Amino acid sequence: MQKIKSLMTRQGLRSPQESVHDLSPIESFRIPSKEELREVCEEPTDPQAQQEIINSIEEVYFSNDSFDIVKYELERLPPVLNLQELEEYRDKLKQQQAAVSKKVADLILEKQPAYVQELERITSLQTGLQLAAVICTNGRRHLNIAKEGFTQTSLGLLANQRKRQLLIGLLKSLRTIKTLQRTDVRLSEMLEEEDYPGAIQLCLECQKAASTFKHYSCISELNSKLQDTLEQIEEQLDVALSKICKNFDISHYTKVQQAYRLLGKTQTAMDQLHMHFTQAIHNTVFQVVLGYVELCAGNTDTKFQKLQYKDLCTHITSDSYIPCLADLCKALWEVMLSYYRTMQWHDNHDQDEAAAVSSVADGSNVIGTEENSFDRSYVKKKLEHGLSRIWQDVQLKVKTYLLGTDLSNFKYDDFIFVLDVTSRLMQVGEEFCGSKSEVLQESIRKQSVNYFKTYHRTRLEELRMFLENETWELCPVKSSFSILQLHEFKFMEQSRSPSVSPSKQPASAISTTVTLFEQYCNGGNPFEIQADSKDDETEDVLASNGYESDEQEKSAYQEYDSDSDVPEELKRDYVDEQTGDAPVKSVSRETLRSRKRSDYNLNKVNAPILTNTTLNVIRLAGKYMQMMNILKPIAFDVIHFMSQLFDYYLYAVYTFFGRNDMYESTGLSSSRLRTTLNRIQESLIDLEVSADPAGTLTAAEERKEKVPSPHLSHLVVLTSGNSLYGLAERVVATESLVFLAEQFEFLQPHLDAVMPAAKKPFLQQFYSQTVSTASELRKPVYWIVAAKAIDYEQMLLLMANVKWDVKEIMSQHNIYVDALLKEFEEFNRRLNEVSKRVRIPLPVSNILWEHCIRLANRTLVEGYANVKKCSNEGRALMQLDFQQFLMKLEKLTDIRPIPDKEFVETYIKAYYLAENDMESWIKEHREYSTKQLTNLVNVCLGSHINKKARQKLLAAIDDIDRPKR
Repeated sequence: MQKIKSLMTRQGLRSPQESVHDLSPIESFRIPSKEELREVCEEPTDPQAQQEIINSIEEVYFSNDSFDIVKYELERLPPVLNLQELEEYRDKLKQQQAAVSKKVADLILEKQPAYVQELERITSLQTGLQLAAVICTNGRRHLNIAKEGFTQTSLGLLANQRKRQLLIGLLKSLRTIKTLQRTDVRLSEMLEEEDYPGAIQLCLECQKAASTFKHYSCISELNSKLQDTLEQIEEQLDVALSKICKNFDISHYTKVQQAYRLLGKTQTAMDQLHMHFTQAIHNTVFQVVLGYVELCAGNTDTKFQKLQYKDLCTHITSDSYIPCLADLCKALWEVMLSYYRTMQWHDNHDQDEAAAVSSVADGSNVIGTEENSFDRSYVKKKLEHGLSRIWQDVQLKVKTYLLGTDLSNFKYDDFIFVLDVTSRLMQVGEEFCGSKSEVLQESIRKQSVNYFKTYHRTRLEELRMFLENETWELCPVKSSFSILQLHEFKFMEQSRSPSVSPSKQPASAISTTVTLFEQYCNGGNPFEIQADSKDDETEDVLASNGYESDEQEKSAYQEYDSDSDVPEELKRDYVDEQTGDAPVKSVSRETLRSRKRSDYNLNKVNAPILTNTTLNVIRLAGKYMQMMNILKPIAFDVIHFMSQLFDYYLYAVYTFFGRNDMYESTGLSSSRLRTTLNRIQESLIDLEVSADPAGTLTAAEERKEKVPSPHLSHLVVLTSGNSLYGLAERVVATESLVFLAEQFEFLQPHLDAVMPAAKKPFLQQFYSQTVSTASELRKPVYWIVAAKAIDYEQMLLLMANVKWDVKEIMSQHNIYVDALLKEFEEFNRRLNEVSKRVRIPLPVSNILWEHCIRLANRTLVEGYANVKKCSNEGRALMQLDFQQFLMKLEKLTDIRPIPDKEFVETYIKAYYLAENDMESWIKEHREYSTKQLTNLVNVCLGSHINKKARQKLLAAIDDIDRPKR
C-alpha cells in the first residue's frame, strides 16, 4: 500500500481531502453555476435507480470528515489484483459518485432562491452598519464639546446640594433616635390597656428603626432593652391566652391572635393554648373538689391541698356529692364552651380571610398568602385533634370523681340526678367531638349495675310487703287518668315518643334540633340545678270518692232506661278509640239495654280499676325507665327487673285468688298461663323456708335473687257468701293486673327502642308469654266464685228425687229447675250489691255468668247421669226441664250462645240412638266422663239395647278411658 501511495505522490495525485484543503476559502465554498448544475441535472436518469445506487453506498462513507477514503479502499484490495474486477469496481464507484453529485446538485438548485434572498439581507445589513458608524462618530464629537463646556461652578453647586441632603437626613435620624428613647413609656401604657397588637407593632417598628441606626453607639443599649420588652410582652401575652380557657371573650382573643400573628408565632400560640386548656381542666376540677372537701371538713387544714385528685375525690361526703358533681360539670362546661367558641372564632376568621384573598386578584403577595394558608391549615388541624384530647381529659376527671364514692345507698332521686348529669355530660361530649364517651359509660354502668341490683332487691321486698298488706280496695282515680300524668313518666313527654306519629309532633320537635353549645353559647349552663316545684310536676290523678264531680256522685246509683242521656257514640256496638268510627253493623235498643244490665257499673264513671300497690308498681316502672333512658347500656338489666315486677304482681294475684286444683282438673286453664306461672315460680319465687347451710355458694346466690311467696292479708275475707266470696277484692285484683298489663303494652315501643338488638327476643317473649296472659287469669279467679255462688250439690239432690221412668209425657217441669233459677236470681242480686262497691266490667260479668252457666249445665248432665231408670217420656221431661231453664236464664243474662248448651242437649238426645250409632257417638264425644257414658248405656238397656250390645258399648267406653289412666 505504501508503494501505491508513493506512486501517486510522484505523479502529483492527492486524496480528495487534501485537494479540498489546498483550495482558498472562497474557492472551497464556490457554488457551481446554474449551467453546471443544470448540465448535471439534465443528464437523463431514472430517480429510482439513482436512489438505489445511493442506498448501495456503504455507511462508512458518511461517518465523518476525517475518514480516509483512499486508505479504506486500498485496504479492501484483495491480495491478488485482477484488472477487470478493479475496473468494474471503479465504474461502480464512479456511478455512486455521479449519483451523489446529481443529488447534491438537485438540492443546491432547490435552495438557490433562499440563498439569493439571504445574500440580499446581508448586503442591507452592511449598509446599516456603515450608517451606524457615522452616527457614533458624530455623537462622540458632540460629547467632547459638552465636556469642554462644563464649568467648575456647576460642580460646586451640586456638591453643596449633596451636603444639604445629608444634613437633613442626619436631623431626621436624630429625631427618630429621640423618639426611640421615649418608646418604653408608651409600651407600658399599651400593655396596661391590653393592646397587645399595638404594643408588639410598636416594639417591632422600634427594633427595625434601631437596626437602621445601629451604627450609632447610643442605639446598642436601646436595642437590647427593646428585646427584653418584647419578651415581657410575650409572657403577658401567654397569660392573656390562658384566660381564654375559662372565659372566652371575642375582642380579647382577637387581640391575642393578632399579637401572635405579628410575632409570627401563630402555630406556637396554638400549642400553648392546648397546654393551657389541659392545665385549666386539671386546676378547675381540683379547686372545685377541694372547695367541697374543705367545706365539709370544717377546718382550714391544708393537708387536702397536698393530696392527689383521685385521693381527694374519696373525701367527698354523700351530702355534698351531688352539688359538687353539678359544680364540677358546670366548670368543665365553661372550659369546653371556651374551646368551642375558640374554634368558632377561627372558622369565622378563616372565612373572612378567604373572602378577602379571593376579592384581591393581585399575585404580588403570593408567598405571604401561602404562608397564611399553611398557618390556618395547621391551626384547624390542631383544634380538631384537640377536641378528642380535651374531652378525654374531661372524661377521666369525671370518671375518677364518679368512682370515688359508693352510690349504692343513695336515694333514687339522687342517683337519677347523678345519671341525668352524667347523661347530659355525655351528650355534651357527643356534640363536642362526636365521642360515644366509652370511659364515662363504663364508669356509670358499673355504678348503675351495683346500685340497681341493691335498689331492685329492696323494691321487690317492698312490693311483697305492699301485697301482703293490700286489702284490695279500689284506689279512686279520674277517668282521664294516664300514667304520663305521673311524675315518674314526665321524661317521656320531653323525649319524642316512638308511639307518636310525626304528624302529631309539635313543630318545634320537627325542626332542626339545637345543640347545647348553640343553646348556651351566649349564657347559661346546661348543668344548672333546677328546683322544680313538686306541685307542678305531678297532676292530681285522684278523684273525690271515686267520682269526677258531685253531680255524677248523686246520679251514680240511679236506675236508667232512657237512651236520651246516652251519647250516640256509646250506643254503637263498638267504637274505635283512635278513629272514633263504628262498624257498619247496627245495634238494637234491646241489645243496648241488655248490655247496660250486663255491665255492672251502675252509671259509675268508667275509671280504671287499680289499687295503691298497682300505682306503686307503675311508679317503679317509671323510675326504672328513667334510669334506662338515661343509661342505655344497662337497658336489658332494667327491663329484666321491670319484668320481674310484673311477674311478681301476676303471681301474687294468682296465689291469692286463682290457685284452685279443681279448676286445673277441669282442663279449662290455659297451657300458656300454666307455663308462665311455673316459670315465675322457678325463677323468682323462693319456696324454701330456711336457708340450707350446706348449700353451695351458687345456690345461695340464686336464692338471694329470689323473693318469698306473698301471703294474703288476713283482712281480706274470701269465704263469705254475702260478698260472693270476696268478688269485689277479686275484681280489683284481676282488673288492676289487666290495667297494669295495658300500661306495659303502652310502654312496649319505648322499651323496644332502647333494648339491644341481641336481647329483643327476651322482650318479645315477655310480652307474648306473660303480659298477654294477664286477662287469662280472670277465668281461674272467677271460677272459684262461680263454683261457690250456686249450690250445685243441692240441685243434684233435688234431681235425684225426680222419677224419670214416667209412662206419659209431662207438661210441667220439675221443681229443681225453679230452685236452680232461684239460685241464679240470687246470684244476680248479690252481683248487683257487689257492683255498688266496685264497678264490674262487662268482660268480668260475662266470665262469671259463663262459669256459673257452664257449671250448672255440667251439673245437669251429672244429675242426668245419676238416673237409674229412664223412659222415653222421662227423656222428654229432661228436655222440657232444660228448655225451661234456658228460657228463664236468657232473661237474666245476655250471653249468647249459652255455654255448654249443646253439651246437655247432646247427652239427652243420645238416649234415642241405636246400637251402632251409639257406639260411634261414644267414640266421638270424649268430653263426657266414663261414669256419664256408662250410665247412658245402662239406662238404655232393656229399651232398645240388649245385653250383648251393652257389653260391646261398655268395652268401647273402657277403650276410651284406658289412655286417660
